[in-house]
Amino acid sequence: MAGYRIAVFVGSLRKESINRQLARALEKLAGDRASFEYVQIGDLPLYNQDHDGNYPAEGKRLKEQVRQADAVLFVTPEYNRSVPGVLKNAIDLGSRPYGDSAFAGKPAAVAGASIGAIGSALAQQHLRNILSYLDIKVLPQPEVFVHFKEGLVDAEGNVQNEGTRKFLQDFTDRFLSWIESQR
Repeated sequence: MAGYRIAVFVGSLRKESINRQLARALEKLAGDRASFEYVQIGDLPLYNQDHDGNYPAEGKRLKEQVRQADAVLFVTPEYNRSVPGVLKNAIDLGSRPYGDSAFAGKPAAVAGASIGAIGSALAQQHLRNILSYLDIKVLPQPEVFVHFKEGLVDAEGNVQNEGTRKFLQDFTDRFLSWIESQR
């Protein structure tokens, strides 16, 4: 395994999700310094405290993937000015039952893309509040709100706009340094 192991949560289930494209671009920018392991969240049952004593297998799988990772990357769209329900549910499953959070103490970063001009800024603010409560050490800067346009990322995960590529490279470099600083 080369570099850091990063558990990646993409908050969109759509196959051609622009946030998945953004995550793949960040993965490419990290190169051999990190391996991105995408956490499957589309098959998770809704969190239900009644199941804390007999935790669902999908929840156990998610928690184990997070525990095995050196860090976590959240790449989220914005739905109705907040995080998608599927992402919030995944975070709930990974952090429960109380006292058994897989996320506690993990270094993390947040990014997101939208076709709208504010590029998921409000969703990311809500997400940062949630992650802070869960004792996740979130990279404070730079904030990544990508106004995603057709062709920004090609099929191989290359960012086509030079200014955006440089910005995302800086974000990726700083995230990897953040992981090292939190060890």
